Amino acid sequence: MSANPPRHEASGPTFQNACGKRLTLEDVFRHVASFMVQRPQAEYRFMIGTDCQAHARATTFVTGLVIQRVGDGAWACYRKLTVPRRLHSIRQKLSVETLLSEDIARLWKDRYDGRLEHIVRPYARQGAAFARYVDIDAGDDLEANGTAPFVAEMVGRVEALGFAARIKPDAVVASAYANRHTKRPDGGEQLSMHVQRLIR
Repeated sequence: MSANPPRHEASGPTFQNACGKRLTLEDVFRHVASFMVQRPQAEYRFMIGTDCQAHARATTFVTGLVIQRVGDGAWACYRKLTVPRRLHSIRQKLSVETLLSEDIARLWKDRYDGRLEHIVRPYARQGAAFARYVDIDAGDDLEANGTAPFVAEMVGRVEALGFAARIKPDAVVASAYANRHTKRPDGGEQLSMHVQRLIR
């Protein structure tokens, strides 16, 4: 038996950064906190967003987590999940995207709520601030977005968690960062059973 067991637990969500390194949610928190401690007097936005891409025989979902130091860089990572069939329903895809973001937001809130705000709070008079968002890959323009009829429902779900909800064109983590990583169907973990039951 190894004297140094692996840190990553199969039961929890895992993420990867641009270098392909696997990260637990605790690892992600440490990276985010370290990034903020470098300049605690700055303005920060912590953002979660999910996008999906339907491929020939699978649908890939990617949830991005981004900490942005406004005007001065960001750090990001993502989680990729797949369902082994092509999903067609706009509402179904949007609902699963929102659910996956909600799952991470709920875990984050339960484990780390307040700890990041604590970093910037002493510097509030110098302009320090911290905001958290869940980005929803939907827009409210009925002519331009097939997702528009479902926006109010998804926003309500996010706000019930205590996160601010952003939609297009502001939902950049979902529509840009996560979207970029959905293009390849390979490499994703299987969706959990409770999510798969929603898409049968």
